[in-house]
Amino acid sequence: MKVIKLLIKKILARFFILLGVIFLIMIILSFTSLPFWMYYYLGISHNNIKETPDYIVVLGGGGIPSESGLMRSYKAVKASKKYPKAKLIVALPGNVKDSTSSVNLMRHEIISRGIDSLKILLEPIGTNTRMQAIKISEMINFNANILIVTSPEHMYRATRVFIKAGLKNTGGEPAFEDAIESVLTYNDDELGGNKYILDIGNNTQLRYQFWNHFKYQIIVYREYFAIAYYKLKGWI
Repeated sequence: MKVIKLLIKKILARFFILLGVIFLIMIILSFTSLPFWMYYYLGISHNNIKETPDYIVVLGGGGIPSESGLMRSYKAVKASKKYPKAKLIVALPGNVKDSTSSVNLMRHEIISRGIDSLKILLEPIGTNTRMQAIKISEMINFNANILIVTSPEHMYRATRVFIKAGLKNTGGEPAFEDAIESVLTYNDDELGGNKYILDIGNNTQLRYQFWNHFKYQIIVYREYFAIAYYKLKGWI
């Protein structure tokens, strides 16, 4: 019994040391630009379709309202206005008979931005990217040109899942955010407050970039696990 307890303690100790090392690496990387480039690469690593898309597929994300849902809706509207003849498919699980369901709210969000409701189709059944690709492949011609709109980190996996499902002419439009154009520095002395607290008004690296890069790592590492799982399943 004592041997087992010692073994468990050793395993737990090594596990927490490993977590500490990983956390330290993430902190160090957050002071570099590498997390951004990992995130950026996932967003641009997709095929560019050579023809005008027949369908624009917007993958629902967290629904409406949510950061991912609104960003994807916004980019889908821009793509739809760029390609006015393309149908727009909203892929998000929900009850189409319920006007307050996520899939209908996303549809209404897109319509409110000037898109004709007659152009919009719904795929409300798929609960993951693989199922959404299969359901959409049952709705349209396999030779159709497809433009997927989704979050940047999801683009690599999404386009390859659709291609694996038989929709070979699939490209992507990543829903990258647009950076604010203003300079966000400030002078602590002008704002008052306690003088003994570190002045970070001119340090945007510490105030914003460090935390953004730390967040990118969490997003990217989670997506790497998802990509690995999809590859093991044979879905990409």
